[in-house]
Amino acid sequence: MDRFSALKVFTRVVETNSFTRAADSLDMPNATISKTIQQLEAHLGTRLLQRTTRRITVTPEGLEYYDKALRILTELDEIDASFKTSSAKPKGHLRIAIGGSTARDVLVPLLADFMTIYPDIRIDLQVADKPSDLISGNIDCAIRGGPMEDSSLIARKIGEATIITCATPGYLKRYGVPAYPDELRNGHRLISYLSPASGRAFPFRFEHNGEKMEIKAEHHLGINESNAHIAAVEAGLGIVQTFTYSLKKALAVGALVEILGKWRPAPYPFHVVYAQNRHVPPRLRVFLEWLAGSFPAAVKE
Repeated sequence: MDRFSALKVFTRVVETNSFTRAADSLDMPNATISKTIQQLEAHLGTRLLQRTTRRITVTPEGLEYYDKALRILTELDEIDASFKTSSAKPKGHLRIAIGGSTARDVLVPLLADFMTIYPDIRIDLQVADKPSDLISGNIDCAIRGGPMEDSSLIARKIGEATIITCATPGYLKRYGVPAYPDELRNGHRLISYLSPASGRAFPFRFEHNGEKMEIKAEHHLGINESNAHIAAVEAGLGIVQTFTYSLKKALAVGALVEILGKWRPAPYPFHVVYAQNRHVPPRLRVFLEWLAGSFPAAVKE
């Protein structure tokens, strides 16, 4: 039994809570994963995992062994990184979770640069507005907007996006141009962004000279996917509040018009997050550094 390989297999099984997902992430046959765990348990003389047809449960001994194994793997990664030459290029499979419009309008246009610098890194984009579970989904990192409340993840701020309120000229000609946020409550058609997780509509937020206001009026149309949300305002269906990076082309040609510009809400933070109990492989480390340098300007107005 290769003890180093066994440590990698065991930690991935614990992190993904699945033999199949661990096999996929390590590019190993499922049978090899199972055999390796059996050999490791026989070598240690103790049960690390309780396995049934439906689930895997880590034993108390398995949890203790996982913590110690993870420290060893992390230290080995750091030692290897410190001795590798600067010409060595990271390689491997990188899985990134990101929302729809942020993928389309920010990350995808930037990726040509990263993939030119690191041609041996293969990328899978898991595109969905609903936040993914990084561990069970076998995801290396996620790009998320808004305040970070999940303390189980390491969050690194990578930029702030400008939010504006806008509509088409045709809509404004028909319904009028509001001069004050409260006017949105009466006679206007709001296109709300619905939380993919809860289904609740995000309120329209406004701020001016220290005064903050939220409009929670009943929306005319609610959408829980960011690309469709943008398509709705471009179709003249109502008023939206969203990121300027997704509206640049439409604003530039006059297809959309900003309203209530003096009442723009505070910039919206974006973070890249990854699991804190997982060692950071070189392919993820270089992506995090590249992202911190490239992402901020791309989400600004």
